Amino acid sequence: MSRSMPRRLDRRGGWRGWAPQAGVAVLAMLWGLTVTAADASGLDELMALLAQRKHGVASFEQNQFLSVLKRPAHSSGTLTYDAPDHLEQRTLEPRAQSAVLDHGVLTMQVGGHERQLRLQDYPQLAPMLDSILATLAGDRGTLERLFRLEFEGDLAHWRLLMRPLDTGLAAHVASIRVSGERDAVLEVEVQQADGDRSVMSITPRE
Repeated sequence: MSRSMPRRLDRRGGWRGWAPQAGVAVLAMLWGLTVTAADASGLDELMALLAQRKHGVASFEQNQFLSVLKRPAHSSGTLTYDAPDHLEQRTLEPRAQSAVLDHGVLTMQVGGHERQLRLQDYPQLAPMLDSILATLAGDRGTLERLFRLEFEGDLAHWRLLMRPLDTGLAAHVASIRVSGERDAVLEVEVQQADGDRSVMSITPRE
């Protein structure tokens, strides 16, 4: 089984080859310059606010702009987070599928087919998922270990840009841009190293 990080969905919106990143394009899918002194204060406030949220449910709409497709691949569904390390994406359209991260194990399911991956077996994938959980948990230390960070705005309207420090991840992901209001993440944009990108709009439900 290949451990290279996949880059694309197939034309039907499914996972090609059951590859790991396809199941977490959103989890994705969730986030350089050195943070300035002024920005550091705002980032600290944001991390503290995010750390207070222990549970969240949201709806999502995602568009993936892939070089192999003539038009964006659209999907929608729900996201659920439970601190400290449970995160799931359940896609409802265009076809039912799910990706659930729990205690270091990623479980992906399409129809009646299921596959489980231990993150420790995919060292090139783990930093991306660690960054998602670290952002939701307000763990700035972990984020700075994995990324160069650029924070803009204030708690009312903020944006966090992350560029990978890990060379393995940087070979696939150029940057992750997250924007939101207070403790609500409202948009996540992932720019891949090959030019493909995905944009997810998020609507909190609880």
